[in-house]
Amino acid sequence: MPGQHPQADLFDTPPASPAPRRLGIGVDFGTSNSAVAIFDGERIELVALEHDSVTMPTASYIDRQFQVCTGQEAINRYIADNMGRKVELGVEVLGEGRSSTGQIGEHGLPEKAETHLVYGQAFVDSGEKGRLFRGVKRLLGQVDVPRLMVFEKAFRLVALIAPILVRIRLAVQQALALRGPQWQANHACIGHPVNFEGRDEKHNEVAMERLAEACQHAGFAKRQFYPEPLAAALSYLHASPHSRAKTLLAVDFGGGTLDLCVLKRDGTGFEVVAIHGIGLGGDHIDQTLFRELLFPLLGKGETWRRKGEDRQIETLFPFEDYEELILNWAVSYMLNQNQYTTPVMQCMEQPGEAGLKFRRLYELIKQNYSYLVFQGIKDMKAALSDQDEAVLDIPEIDVQFTLSRARFEALIAAQLQQFEQAVQDTLARANMAPEQIDVIVSTGGSSLIPAVRQVLERLCPGRVEAHDPFTSVAAGLAIAEYEGRGVSDSRV
Repeated sequence: MPGQHPQADLFDTPPASPAPRRLGIGVDFGTSNSAVAIFDGERIELVALEHDSVTMPTASYIDRQFQVCTGQEAINRYIADNMGRKVELGVEVLGEGRSSTGQIGEHGLPEKAETHLVYGQAFVDSGEKGRLFRGVKRLLGQVDVPRLMVFEKAFRLVALIAPILVRIRLAVQQALALRGPQWQANHACIGHPVNFEGRDEKHNEVAMERLAEACQHAGFAKRQFYPEPLAAALSYLHASPHSRAKTLLAVDFGGGTLDLCVLKRDGTGFEVVAIHGIGLGGDHIDQTLFRELLFPLLGKGETWRRKGEDRQIETLFPFEDYEELILNWAVSYMLNQNQYTTPVMQCMEQPGEAGLKFRRLYELIKQNYSYLVFQGIKDMKAALSDQDEAVLDIPEIDVQFTLSRARFEALIAAQLQQFEQAVQDTLARANMAPEQIDVIVSTGGSSLIPAVRQVLERLCPGRVEAHDPFTSVAAGLAIAEYEGRGVSDSRV
């Protein structure tokens, strides 16, 4: 469970007597991507989750017939069904109401009743073919979000992530079949962040309960759980058996959370000295880039001019009313209401650059392009890990510009400061100075950002090692299950 970890036993010491042959399975259910690994005591096998990749997007897509697909197929279906589709919202009709005067008319019958439709408070996108869900892991600790609406049905969060875990288990079973019929994919060690996102004092407990239930429904009858940064450290130690490092700081910077731990090796074993985690990840960086780079091109800061009864009215366009719905692309279709589109259409009539900006905003809203923009931002961010500059090109809304790495780093300065503070806080929990750390093990997709590595290099010059950014946690979880390090699910 978050914040809990068993005292580590000997890491390399063989058992006194031959142990029955067994396999460890590690499931890294990530915010953005997922991976799974098998460990047989010597070798790590990464299981293919897509036809050309050992990782898969943590995504599920549900169509109007409530058929579910997962992974890259889910994203492809969403894009094919929804990108460029004109969104038209209508009010939800709940039923028909009937009212009467209560008077008796001729022939002894009640007077004719008037009928009317009863409308709900929700708006329905009648042309929507399916719903895509990504980043649901970030919601597991939100106590006040037990369900999400999918068309007319309310789906528990557990039901939205279970299909992804089913796919992972079936992929493992297929890999195990090559080893012989005696192996079953009914057990696993599943990773979890040190702290899930959420404000309720019981958010970690609620998140773990939801994750455990989803794993149970997916067919993992025997379940262990293990903190993700400890898993990354285990993977590093397995991959570097001759490392002389005695004190390690593992930094797992992923899509939704930043997780850290300090380990101290003692002979052939290790001790967990400190563990820490905060809600900071690549998704937060993407939203910052959208705000800073795209919002000014969509009309933020522009003037809204319209005719009043006796004069021209000029006010600042209320862009803040649009921001959260734009950034939360899964519900961006809600902007297709008159209260949002009417001001945009009025502003589109303005001459020059201002009118162009609002035409972009209108296309973004009506054609459902928020997700497309986010994908472009992710691609640009990835390119800046290897290049000094990258281009964001979104012809659908007539946006193209070049972003330098220096400008990128300036835009995410607040996140970099949060990152550095979290590292310092972890060292403080361990009662250690940076000089006492022998090696920093850096993993997770967001660790590939050069400025992130620079923060770590300033703390521990020459002692930062990048380690399998997308698969290290899965590998470590497989080792953890093999060695029985995880915390067993009380449901088992």
